Amino acid sequence: MTAAPSQRAERPALGETLGAAAEALGLELSADQTGKLLDFVALLERWNRTYNLTAIRDPAGMLTQHVIDCLAAVPALRQTLPGPKRVLDVGSGGGLPGIVWAVVEPTLDVTCVDSVGKKTAFIQQAALALGLDNLRAEHARVEKLEAAPFEIMTSRAFASLSDFVTLTQGLAAPGGIWLAMKGKLPLDEMAALPSGFQAFHVERLKVPGVDAERCLIWIRKTAPHLTNSESGRLQ
Repeated sequence: MTAAPSQRAERPALGETLGAAAEALGLELSADQTGKLLDFVALLERWNRTYNLTAIRDPAGMLTQHVIDCLAAVPALRQTLPGPKRVLDVGSGGGLPGIVWAVVEPTLDVTCVDSVGKKTAFIQQAALALGLDNLRAEHARVEKLEAAPFEIMTSRAFASLSDFVTLTQGLAAPGGIWLAMKGKLPLDEMAALPSGFQAFHVERLKVPGVDAERCLIWIRKTAPHLTNSESGRLQ
């Protein structure tokens, strides 16, 4: 990817910001991963001029508010690993968190679904430009999506927790989990989850450079047969 002169000039500063944030989060990014995340920011900024993928216009803001915000969930995501897993990113928009997770966790098989064609076109272009063989995009309403089951369903401000699990439950693999990225702790939404679903863990996230509340809500189907040790896992 060829960057404009202004982008090339600010890239070292963005790299320093990304490196410091990764260190604060306890993440080790390879040079290749760092480069791909910065290339993603440049690609997002370029496409955003025409397609309005995000309200954030400047690359520094995109890096902090989008990329680093999604990186903050990776330590929690890794509690579901090791081993390859299929991930569904629902209402992915500009590929968040799907693209970021696909870069830092190459064992994941990530599908980003969105009902807006220009957004899935961007994700497809990003997968090609960044060389992400583990990333694909589907232009569809998630409730109409036909796909093999997913072990992990995630969303970032897609909908209420109730709508999130209801619309995707038919795509969940046995034992699958939902990871919902939220701002303030959505107690009302957690209480309104439909029968058969349980918010079993809350991960408070601290996003470097973002002075706002963030959390990750873990949800699963209730299973009365779980042992005490299993039901307490991750709590």
